[in-house]
Amino acid sequence: MNELLIAGTDTDAGKTVLTTALAAYWRNRFRNLGIMKPIQAGTGDRELYSQLFSLNQSTTEITPLYFEAPLAPPIAAAKENRDINLALVWQTLQNLKASRDFVLIEALGGLGSPVTAEFTVADLAAEWRLPTVLVVPVRLGAIAAAVANVALARQTRVLLKGIILNCIQARSPQEIEDLAPTELIQSLTNVPVLGCLPYFADPTDLDKLSQAAAALDLDLRLQR
Repeated sequence: MNELLIAGTDTDAGKTVLTTALAAYWRNRFRNLGIMKPIQAGTGDRELYSQLFSLNQSTTEITPLYFEAPLAPPIAAAKENRDINLALVWQTLQNLKASRDFVLIEALGGLGSPVTAEFTVADLAAEWRLPTVLVVPVRLGAIAAAVANVALARQTRVLLKGIILNCIQARSPQEIEDLAPTELIQSLTNVPVLGCLPYFADPTDLDKLSQAAAALDLDLRLQR
């Protein structure tokens, strides 16, 4: 296995923060690390990754399908009278995997977000057999969001490796435990919680992001 899909419960769950943190941490472990955002609608992630890391990847290798409007891909594509060419995305991913030691893949939206009129992110992750971690934002409703997304992952047979909590605002340890209690989430989902990312006032501080990623219980999980 030389790829990992970073999925979320919804938009703004923290997929980009986790992807950036893992890239900052693993860039020394993997001599030739790749990053991919298969589909992007609106300016954002591919530009950030190009700015922060020396990827030696073109923008189309990072993001094979790009749409101008920051909307769900089927809607954004329709506005441009374009099709969503998943064959292109698949081939780009295969080429990247063949040339890189490891590839981080950031999904769009949540697991239930539409990729096409027929496919969700969960469907794509399952069909392409992508090992996946689920980012759950620490806020009111985190428990229900985790349970619902894990249920969808299980229904579609996603290779879900674990859950990572993410503080989308500054939280005390007690607030984290109250809003997203690890033991309860694990009990309800039967999926391990691999750690919690703190809130980053500067989400481009690679040293702090790397330190946070190092504290996650992810390396061993990916070897199983």
